[in-house]
Amino acid sequence: MKIKTVLKGVTFLACASLLTACGASNSNSNSDKVQLEFFSQKGEMKATLDEIVADFEKENPDIDVTLTSVPDAGTVLKTRMANNEAPDIIHIYPQNADFKGWAADGRFLELDDEAGLSNLSDGAADTYAVEGKIYSLPLNANAYAIFYNKDKFEELGLEVPITLAELENVIKVAKEKGEAPFALSLADNWSLNGYGQLAWATTAGGFDATQNILRFSDKGAIKADDTTKQVANVLSLLTDNGQKGASGAKYADAVAAFASGDGLMLPQGIWALPVIREQKPDFEVGTFALPGKEAGQELTIGAADLALSISADSKHPEEAKKFLAYLSSAEVMQKYYDVDGSPTAVKGVETEGKFPETEGVTQYAFTDKHLVWLHSEWDSEEEFWNIVVKQVKNPDAETFAKDLNTFFDTMKK
Repeated sequence: MKIKTVLKGVTFLACASLLTACGASNSNSNSDKVQLEFFSQKGEMKATLDEIVADFEKENPDIDVTLTSVPDAGTVLKTRMANNEAPDIIHIYPQNADFKGWAADGRFLELDDEAGLSNLSDGAADTYAVEGKIYSLPLNANAYAIFYNKDKFEELGLEVPITLAELENVIKVAKEKGEAPFALSLADNWSLNGYGQLAWATTAGGFDATQNILRFSDKGAIKADDTTKQVANVLSLLTDNGQKGASGAKYADAVAAFASGDGLMLPQGIWALPVIREQKPDFEVGTFALPGKEAGQELTIGAADLALSISADSKHPEEAKKFLAYLSSAEVMQKYYDVDGSPTAVKGVETEGKFPETEGVTQYAFTDKHLVWLHSEWDSEEEFWNIVVKQVKNPDAETFAKDLNTFFDTMKK
């Protein structure tokens, strides 16, 4: 998952347009070696990727790999692609509209076993095929969760909620005991994208039912009806229930607040676990999936996380394939998994019992309770983030429906 930070002025332009973008590491100007750029959107995994790149270079002394990791990576990548400055190896989310469009336009190489396809579980890459061709090597998948403080739950006599009413009770008890129910990052709108999508999916009844209401209905068809009001209610569970300063908090602030015990729960993707672990919380961490109205209606959402493509404009496609094959090997992906913990599609990686904190949601990985991101069927997603946070800050079902129509009508004929 990408960490969103606003870039301004010269810094943004430099990051967006220069091949050796700010944040790059392991750069080497030795012209006798093949030079590859690996553009990553996994800022929280940079240290591990640095190690993997260094190990690859030791085994392949004729290849230098520059790892580029910048703030607001998604925006920087779009700018570079528009300027025909595509990196050789690109970490890009294949469920997103921009990937699908670029793939259809021939911007990526078609991948084969030389690029590591045979290292993946059967069908893992086929999920993201475009026009029957594979342009992405999806190494693992993310999932959205509610992290919670197990020790504090026990102290307050609380159990993991399996219905929406039980979650409402957890919030009520926390407030009565003087605890902030949630650690929130309302200044990073993307951070509640998963919560907003799950609010819809658990209420409407899944992926297809939600898309039929939002994406594939007629223009202006979204009303402040019972379903929309129920979704608005799920979002309102966060309203005024964050830590002090939540309205101005960024992603890192919310994670730090939760890890320090300031916030009983943290709605966030499992990609946050490495950062939580780094801060060494003095309590046991757990996760659960967002519950629905009835028991058994809980869901998580996610899709390919570390997924790699090769630019069709790369001057060194064979070396780029070699790097993908290396990173997708069981031995190398084990090093990545042991830090990140996301469910992996790479065969041979040992996963059992390594990340008990996220088992509350990873138990659903690759099942019908692990939905693909709803925005996989949308032309864009950013404005949805803004609508969700606006609704959390100022609940109003009529405004909510109006804003959703404004967003989705642009995708409808």
